[in-house]
Parts: sequence; structure tokens; C-alpha cells
Amino acid sequence: MSLSASQYQSIMRGYEITRDNNRHLAEDRREEIYRKIPQFKELDAAVADYASRRVRLLLEQSSAAAPAEKSPIPDITARRKKLLLDAGYPEDYLDPIYTCPICQDTGYVRAQNGLREKCQCFLKQEMDFLYQQSNLLGVLATERFENLSYSYREGEDLEKLQGAVRISREFVETFPNVSGNLLFYGTVGTGKSFLSGCIANALLDKGFSVVYFSAVSLFETLARYSFNGNSKESLYNFCKELYNYDLVIVDDLGTEVLSSFVTSQLFSLMNEREMRHKSMIISTNLNLSELRDRYSDRVFSRLSKSFQMCKLSGPDVRMCQKLNARI
Repeated sequence: MSLSASQYQSIMRGYEITRDNNRHLAEDRREEIYRKIPQFKELDAAVADYASRRVRLLLEQSSAAAPAEKSPIPDITARRKKLLLDAGYPEDYLDPIYTCPICQDTGYVRAQNGLREKCQCFLKQEMDFLYQQSNLLGVLATERFENLSYSYREGEDLEKLQGAVRISREFVETFPNVSGNLLFYGTVGTGKSFLSGCIANALLDKGFSVVYFSAVSLFETLARYSFNGNSKESLYNFCKELYNYDLVIVDDLGTEVLSSFVTSQLFSLMNEREMRHKSMIISTNLNLSELRDRYSDRVFSRLSKSFQMCKLSGPDVRMCQKLNARI
């Protein structure tokens, strides 16, 4: 799991706030009961008095010599429950309040092996962070392997799509150990972005950190931070996260305005992530010749050596669907 330190602290701070709020709520409930059922306060005082006496005896180390005293706690507990029920309250109305009873709002539980592990409520918040930072919230609802369709594909086009799907599934199954990098290339509307989204969704479900950028938004963001003298810290933090996500997806490479800055940043991104053994997925409508001509030799060389290439072809599925909808 790849939460940043600030994200982890944000989750833990949330648990602190939840515990404080629930403690205040429990105190308010007790004050309410004291006002409406005065006898209840007297019973609580009796419990406190008994506990005080027991502590005092232990401290004096004279409990052995002291006459045995039957504990009044069971009787007091039964009387308190009856008072609550008679007043129309549930018998557990004054029990400690937990938003998550499993971990008691700590975020962690004790596993069978005795080790602490994250509670399901923590994992849910962790997953929410990962989805939010992925930039994919708008598309992940539909871009899943189970929603894949082979309609409008036949012959060689169908074989290429089936092969790309098989490679995509293997990428997920072996991630992050042997997954490497993927380059989806081919004409518009052949499923490149959809497959990228399927992979992203599957890995996010597994708890990996994934971030998606269109090529335009990625290089615009890098340029904004790079050429603003007041954004050096922002640039550092952005690049630090960009280099360390479990998976980075760059969609529609080739749609950005080309410059030496873009070329150098693209190479730096591929190089830094390779040194960290982190995976990338790039999709583009350009063919290999166009990629070689558009970017530097070292960029194309890195793509050729470090990326598994999946060519997709066929008609534009989105256009076919629109045309069929009109019929």
C-alpha cells in the first residue's frame, strides 16, 4: 500500500476526531440520564465508592485481612439496566460509543497470529484516497474487464484485442513483481484507454496506488511547476509522488504540444520509474514510426526496450456505437 505520510496522518487524525466526538456524545448521554433518572447517578456513585475502597485496601496490602465483601457490581448493573428500560432507553444506551465496533475507532485490530493489522474501516479510507488520487474517478465505474465487449471486431482486429486483453490480465495478476510496462498503440477508438482503465481499476481494488494523466494534463502540470519560480517545492513533491506511484498511466501520448521540455520530461519519467522498478502504461494513437519521428532516439529506444507493445486496430468502437444508436 502506498499512502503518503500525510495521507496516513490524515486518516489517523480522523480516528482521533471520531473518538473525541463519540466520547462527548457518551458524556452527553450520561448527563441526560442523570437529569431524567436521579437514581442512576446514585448507583454510579456507589460503584465509584466500591472501586475506591478496593483500591485503598490493595494499596494498604490489607485486603487479605479485611473481611470478605460481596461485590455489589452485578446487582448495581442489573438495577441500572432496569432503570434505563423502565425510562424507555435501550439497556446499552450508556455503553461506549464506537463508529467502528470492530477496531473501536483505532483503525487497527489484532489478527489471529497476534499481530496488529489494519481494520476494514481503515482499508476503506485507504482505498478512497487511492481512488481520489488516481484521477480516474470519472471512468472507473465502467472500465472493468467484465464490461469488455468484442463487438465490432473480427479477424485480425479481434485477435489483436484478445491478445491485448490476455496481456492486460497477466499484467494485473503478476503486478508488481514481473509486470513491467505496457504500450498500447493503434488507431482511435480501438480500446487502448479502456484497457488502461481496466488495469487501473483492478489494481486499485487490490490496494495499489495508480495515477492517470492525459499527456496534455501531465506535461501542462509539469510545465506550470517548472516555470513558476514560486513552485519549486510543489514541483519536487509532484515529481516525488509521480516517480513512486505503483502505476502511472499516460493516456493519448502525442496529443500534447511537442517541445524539448516535453521530450526531456517524458524520458525522465520513464527513466526514474525504471530505476525504482515501477510500472507505466502509455497509450497513443501514433504508430511506431510516428513515435520514433516525434520523440528523441533515446525516448523511442527506452520505449522499445522497456515496454511490451500491444497494437490494436479496427473501426472506432465509439463511432460504431453512436451510428447504431441512431438506427
